[in-house]
Amino acid sequence: MPLKLSLKPGEKFVLNGAVVQNGDRRAVLVLQNKASVLREKDIMQADSVNTPARRIYFPVMMMYLDEGSADRYYDEFVRRLTEFMGVISNPDVLADCVNVSRNCMAREFYKALMLCRKLIEYEDERLGHVPTGVSAGGDAG
Repeated sequence: MPLKLSLKPGEKFVLNGAVVQNGDRRAVLVLQNKASVLREKDIMQADSVNTPARRIYFPVMMMYLDEGSADRYYDEFVRRLTEFMGVISNPDVLADCVNVSRNCMAREFYKALMLCRKLIEYEDERLGHVPTGVSAGGDAG
């Protein structure tokens, strides 16, 4: 099934590890086969990895963008997810954590990333702070 991306002028995204930037007009890009694509708003920079949920998101993002080296990031992901789950009592959030783990084990990294966004949203609500980097709504901060 093709993936259709509607791009704003100047919008950047990563396609199989390459950073691509749209030109000065809106554009539509249709990918006909499987590829790792992440929009600029979903890319977390290392300096934004400053909360427990973001410490889960970042290695999952790296596994998605560099699937060939996923094993390199997996141990960090497991360590951070275990820490997070150790302090959470909300059953819905714990279920999301389990599903993030299941998706990572199945190498469904994009699905895991979307669930990680829910963890970031939960964390942001609890901490009551303005997010930096990837937010649950997908806006870069």
